[in-house]
Amino acid sequence: MRHRVLTQGAETLADYETLEMLLYYSVPRRDTKPLAKALLHRFGSLAGVFAASGKDLLAMGLREQAVLLLKFPPVVADRLALAEDRLRPRLSGWEQLCAYLSGAMTSAVPEQFRLLYLDNRNRLLADEPVDDFACTAPIFRRALALQAVALIGVQKTLASFHATTSPLKLFAGRLSQEAGALSMILHDVVIVSERRSPLSLRQKGLF
Repeated sequence: MRHRVLTQGAETLADYETLEMLLYYSVPRRDTKPLAKALLHRFGSLAGVFAASGKDLLAMGLREQAVLLLKFPPVVADRLALAEDRLRPRLSGWEQLCAYLSGAMTSAVPEQFRLLYLDNRNRLLADEPVDDFACTAPIFRRALALQAVALIGVQKTLASFHATTSPLKLFAGRLSQEAGALSMILHDVVIVSERRSPLSLRQKGLF
């Protein structure tokens, strides 16, 4: 199993093997496979084992050192997930998107168009400027490099919404069509202004 983890990754291990390896380092001179399987049977799942009380784990024959070890994976997982959410916020709805834009677009250059690249869980992979509406090839090369499956366009404007909407409408339609051909989706194109609430071209039916 050690060789498999080192060469193929820990994700290749079954639940009982994962638990078996964890216990190996805290239960000396004992085959930990039967113990791992007994714990999974008793508590129903790997998550159930990690959530079990210290008292219940001790009752299964584990020593204090093993019990302490089993208390750390859930804490590490939670903290990693929190760090991931901070680095890659999830933009799954209008409120989440507006919350992100309220901070991210504060220092954005006026009239600059930006693209948000998202993964299959609508987590932000990158937020980058687009300098040329005439050429979409760099956009999709970047999307493929990031393994993005969805896009959101954003433009901060000082001009009237009407003046800004016209060119964006044409670009959004083109971008949406070309994204579809690559099995991607353009979720929205949003106009942001300091004086008004964000305007969604998708909600207005403009592409």
